[in-house]
Amino acid sequence: MRGEMRFAVAAGVAAALLVQPVAAHAAPAGTAPPIAWGACAADVLAQVPAGDHGTYTCATYQVPLDYAHPSAGTVSLALLRRSADDRAHRVGSLFLNPGGPGGSGYTMPMAGFQRLPEVAARFDLIGFDPRGVGRSTPVRCFTTDEEAEAVFGEIVDVPVTRAEIASTLRGNRDYTRACAANAGPLLGHVSTLDVARDLDRMRAAVGESRINYLGFSYGTLLGATYANLYPQRVRTLVLDGNVDPALRTGNGLEYLRQRAAGQEEVVNAFLALCKQVGSACAFSAGGDPAAKFAEIRTRLRQGPITVPALGGTITLSMFTGAVSGALYSADDYPDLAANLQALYEAIHPAAAPAAIRASGAWWTTSNHGNGLLDTPYSGNDAGISVNCADEPFPRTPEIYPAIAARWERESPTVGRGHAFSQLACATWPVTDPERYHGPWNRPTANPVLLFGNYHDPATNYHFDRRMAAELGSDRLVSVDAYGHTILGGQSACADTIATQYLIGIKLPPPGTVCQTDRQPFDQN
Repeated sequence: MRGEMRFAVAAGVAAALLVQPVAAHAAPAGTAPPIAWGACAADVLAQVPAGDHGTYTCATYQVPLDYAHPSAGTVSLALLRRSADDRAHRVGSLFLNPGGPGGSGYTMPMAGFQRLPEVAARFDLIGFDPRGVGRSTPVRCFTTDEEAEAVFGEIVDVPVTRAEIASTLRGNRDYTRACAANAGPLLGHVSTLDVARDLDRMRAAVGESRINYLGFSYGTLLGATYANLYPQRVRTLVLDGNVDPALRTGNGLEYLRQRAAGQEEVVNAFLALCKQVGSACAFSAGGDPAAKFAEIRTRLRQGPITVPALGGTITLSMFTGAVSGALYSADDYPDLAANLQALYEAIHPAAAPAAIRASGAWWTTSNHGNGLLDTPYSGNDAGISVNCADEPFPRTPEIYPAIAARWERESPTVGRGHAFSQLACATWPVTDPERYHGPWNRPTANPVLLFGNYHDPATNYHFDRRMAAELGSDRLVSVDAYGHTILGGQSACADTIATQYLIGIKLPPPGTVCQTDRQPFDQN
């Protein structure tokens, strides 16, 4: 979720339908016109063996732009379905959401059947792009990539100097002006409340009386919202990597501060683990990892560092983003350690070279700005649009630099960047969106199953426990793991529990703790 205000190119994404007229009479609650499934486009199934193409079907589905005013038009939702392998014992449909917000869930069924094979045997897996995202009707704040580059070029992810802070404040104002000018009426109807209503419409449209849902990260907020809007329409809900819904929708700034503190805890846990495993972690060479890390961070705060082993010049923003991103997957810890060691050796060229090779994959470059004039804008502005709709933020941009300085003292690696990450919400053009902010404890037809890692950098374990407490009678499975979310091949224990719950609504004992199949820096 780091840098959600930045756009991401969705390669190969077809242009989604614009808002279309809709009949004055919307479908009654709990019913909806059926989805017309058909063949998927060739590019969608390019990585699927030809013999399996018949397993997949695709559709676009119209839902109201504004549920309070159904005659105002519709938006298109893009869906992809993978049919259950065992049709004779099919349980139903399972909706998937990857998080974000702004994440595309369209192709999730293609990976889902490999990661939870017993679930794929018994369920039709349905992936979809939420409103505002990808193949669905998108939120787009620019008309060309060149316009976007000009604005985003003003914004520094981790601004330190007065010039960087002034440019970032200016760039965020320019960004929100562009959204106001170009995004259209959809900008006022992208909250999680709207997406939850869409999800219920899709549930009814595939003929399910109760929903089965698997959501990751932000997708847990969507699941919790659905559970409280439609508690008696819940068959199974699995929420992995949970947000604190009451805090997130009640105080966006405090949620960000606590999220930063949780991520800083994981930074420290990574450094402690690196020291513990010794030579298995490249960054343990030549000194204490925590002391070396702090030295790198302090040095980058003074200016960029040229690191030949990493292929270029590293800035504080690159460093912060790369560290945060690598912590999302325990598999990336060895590369993160190698890159950190390369940075340290660039500061101390006389230090003995590490007996490793840096990965070089230190930062993500933008695909925008290819030198062509009037390149159609292909970015994704849904993430910041949803956050600004769901989360109340102070509307005074000038206070954010002082907030950033305070958070940096609390969370020296990620605090400053978090404070500026949602700055656009301070001047967001939609000031009073319809949104859901509780209650969160409405009893559901069946309990909700939650999973939470002890060392999750994006949705810290404190949030998992709060989600469980706020929902009430639901079951939290704790996992002694590093990385963001757990289900899908990282823990046989967790995958088995999720599978048994989804198929047979079987809950594990209270207080269940799972282990991962492989810890970071394992040599096997």
